[in-house]
Amino acid sequence: MRILHKYFLNLAFLAAIAFSMTACKVEDPWVDASVAPVLVDIVGAPFGYPQEKDPTVGYATTVSKLALSAKLLELDKTNILDNKIGIDSIPVAGIKVVVTIRDGITLGEVTSNDQGLITLEKTWSELGVATPKSGQLIKLSWTGSYKGIGFTRFSQIKAL
Repeated sequence: MRILHKYFLNLAFLAAIAFSMTACKVEDPWVDASVAPVLVDIVGAPFGYPQEKDPTVGYATTVSKLALSAKLLELDKTNILDNKIGIDSIPVAGIKVVVTIRDGITLGEVTSNDQGLITLEKTWSELGVATPKSGQLIKLSWTGSYKGIGFTRFSQIKAL
């Protein structure tokens, strides 16, 4: 009887551990878990800006045209374990990207060149800002598709 009691106690303990390990994972219904097919590097943002943040590019309030630019790169991880080669960043040409202000205003559609670069020139007024004030932020969205997988990268423009 004592052995049977100990057996059920151990079984209950293992079941509690298994339940706690599976109960912690909660799927987010708003976020698609697929990996982005390209790296969208916002030109002018500080180097090494965290991917989970909105990279911010500053423009002087006196500038008449703002060059909104990003570089599209495919990451080749074939040699990830070779410390002499590592991950290679390959520019992706011919990708159409729609640039919008996050309140829904479309600024334009651009296609990446041979170096993977996309650039869209806009004035402050085209961005919806009649008179830019220092510290003012404009939130952008860069959306496209590569190899049948959609991607979106957020960034910000800051008036300096």
